[in-house]
Amino acid sequence: MSWRPQYRSSKFRNVYGKVANREHCFDGIPITKNVHDNHFCAVNARFLAIVTESAGGGSFLVIPLEQTGRIEPNYPKVCGHQGNVLDIKWNPFIDNIIASCSEDTSVRIWEIPEGGLKRNMTEALLELHGHSRRVGLVEWHPTTNNILFSAGYDYKVLIWNLDVGEPVKMIDCHTDVILCMSFNTDGSLLTTTCKDKKLRVIEPRSGRVLQEANCKNHRVNRVVFLGNMKRLLTTGVSRWNTRQIALWDQEDLSMPLIEEEIDGLSGLLFPFYDADTHMLYLAGKGDGNIRYYEISTEKPYLSYLMEFRSPAPQKGLGVMPKHGLDVSACEVFRFYKLVTLKGLIEPISMIVPRRSDSYQEDIYPMTPGTEPALTPDEWLGGINRACPSSPCLSPSFPLPSLDPVLMSLKEGYKKSSKMVFKAPIKEKKSVVVNGIDLLENVPPRTENELLRMFFRQQDEIRRLKEELSQKDIRIRQLQLELKNLRNSPKNC
Repeated sequence: MSWRPQYRSSKFRNVYGKVANREHCFDGIPITKNVHDNHFCAVNARFLAIVTESAGGGSFLVIPLEQTGRIEPNYPKVCGHQGNVLDIKWNPFIDNIIASCSEDTSVRIWEIPEGGLKRNMTEALLELHGHSRRVGLVEWHPTTNNILFSAGYDYKVLIWNLDVGEPVKMIDCHTDVILCMSFNTDGSLLTTTCKDKKLRVIEPRSGRVLQEANCKNHRVNRVVFLGNMKRLLTTGVSRWNTRQIALWDQEDLSMPLIEEEIDGLSGLLFPFYDADTHMLYLAGKGDGNIRYYEISTEKPYLSYLMEFRSPAPQKGLGVMPKHGLDVSACEVFRFYKLVTLKGLIEPISMIVPRRSDSYQEDIYPMTPGTEPALTPDEWLGGINRACPSSPCLSPSFPLPSLDPVLMSLKEGYKKSSKMVFKAPIKEKKSVVVNGIDLLENVPPRTENELLRMFFRQQDEIRRLKEELSQKDIRIRQLQLELKNLRNSPKNC
């Protein structure tokens, strides 16, 4: 019997990438030169946000999507941070609310006015202080409104309830800098990668580590949950310093299901997963290629489809939410590519070639909408409600037990969110989580931090001594005045 190659039938075998015309790109943007491994870009159905190069603090641009072409050098910015901005993320349920984090140890919530910025924005809607070192990552909860996660260089993950403007939980299980965070479909599990070469699956409300993998042969950098498949995919570096991906069972991280080497380049690999189509995209930082695969629950698990090639290297990539895609063109994914050398933001559409102009239901299943499934109090109380991207009849993709909040893309997405963010009124006070004051009881970790803390305390002691001396003088003056009043003759 002669050997024949096995071809896997797939509706996504011929997906191709289409770069937008120059007039539909965003040009003249001073993209940040910061070497922090992040995308520095966030996009939703209304706005594009890009972290920019600036002096004397951090800033980012917010541009309406229809305002393509060349951006003026004096275009208004969001510039309230005192340090470089390291990450930005749009609220998935309120499309004019964006979170940012910075080297100044703060997380800030901004409200973008209708139509975009008309002048520089320096006052944040909400300032969140709880980390003792710079904050490198922020992530919104996928199904709950006003729950935000932040990861700092103090090795802690803080969970913020923005209804009250305070941290409600602290995850303190990491021993080094947290590199990446990702949620499962209903937000009941959080997975992280860390510089200590460990992959963790965490129950965020309790902070309990459910699974942990010590990745010595596969040094993990990025991780993503693969929808409802109970799988994790990580990108990293092999022992031979080649770029590598690995697939894991989220309930057993003792060994990866598969490991596959990609190439010998040195740039970081960013993974993006589309749960509607079960497609995985791999984009390398510093190169212009985007590879894409199809994920299945059965072996070989990972099927290579094609590769988008471009000579322009990418610094980062923003991803358009599903409800912002052009369904009439059979667009299933859209990247916004940051080309630093040209100061250019380039949209790249991933398109399924179809001859028919009618709506293609097989590539656009019901997808997560813009309404949250839970309130912060419900989620913190222990309720899970999934927003799965594709309800399937196959036993490999079981439906959740609770009703999801889904939407159809058939009529095109025109509905604007009715939700409004209301910032809580806050007073200056200590931030206590798990019995620890995060702002006061922070031990120094380096000699420089110890010296800074020492000089700060010396200044505070000097100020208090001067204040005490002034109060003593005032007390003596009042005593003399009182004595004079007692000795003065009474007026008739």
